[in-house]
Formats: sequence, C-alpha cells, structure tokens
Amino acid sequence: MTPLPSSARWFLILGALNLALSVALGAAGMHGLKAQLASNDPAGWFQTALHYHQLHALGLLVVGLAAARMPSCRWFAWCGWLLLAGIVLFSGNLYLRSIAGIHAFHAAIPFGGGAFILAWLLFAGGALTQRPPSST
Repeated sequence: MTPLPSSARWFLILGALNLALSVALGAAGMHGLKAQLASNDPAGWFQTALHYHQLHALGLLVVGLAAARMPSCRWFAWCGWLLLAGIVLFSGNLYLRSIAGIHAFHAAIPFGGGAFILAWLLFAGGALTQRPPSST
C-alpha cells in the first residue's frame, strides 16, 4: 500500500475531526445549549454555522482524496487550508455569536465566506489543470 502524501493525510484527518466536532456541537445545540441559544440566537446563527461547518468538513475529506489521487497538484493544498480557515472564521464566529453572545469578531465572518468561495475556485482550478494519465 502506497503511503498517502502529507497534505492528503492531513486533510483527511482534519475533515474527520471537524465532522466529529460538528456532530458534537449539533448534539450540544439540540440538548445542552437550548436555553442559551434561545436567548443569544434568535436569528438562527448556530444552525447556519453548523450547516456550513458540516459541508466544508466534508469538503476537507474531498480535498484529501483529491490530493491523494493527484499529489503533485498544489491547488488542492491551498483549497484545504482555505476551507479550514473558512470553518474557523465563518462558522467559528457564528458559534461564538450564538452560544456566548460574542460579537467582537463579526467583521471576520465575510472573510470566512470568501475563503470558502476561493477554496472551491481553487479546487476547480486544480481539477482543470490536471492532465489525464497517458495510455501506453
């Protein structure tokens, strides 16, 4: 069995850990944080954070698989790091806002959304730049 390239391995690990974290946060939101969210989160920021967190954690897994399949493509590594930055800046700040009522980092939320968009554009670019294997 061929070992995974380092970036592929890290994005698979980070994707799995973020999926586990999103499930734990979802369970906490449904059970332990209901009263807290009722007072701090009338707009539903927690659900938005959870949704984007889960989608982009799955995206980290996809990036890890793509990086394993095409290890020479650096676009995928940039994509993965931007997805992680987006999770922290976008979802992380919405979690802070909804759970703790902290609005101090609100200005970072659009940068997280921008990181998500740029990440997926880089993923598309990486897929476009890859050449199919030559048949001999």
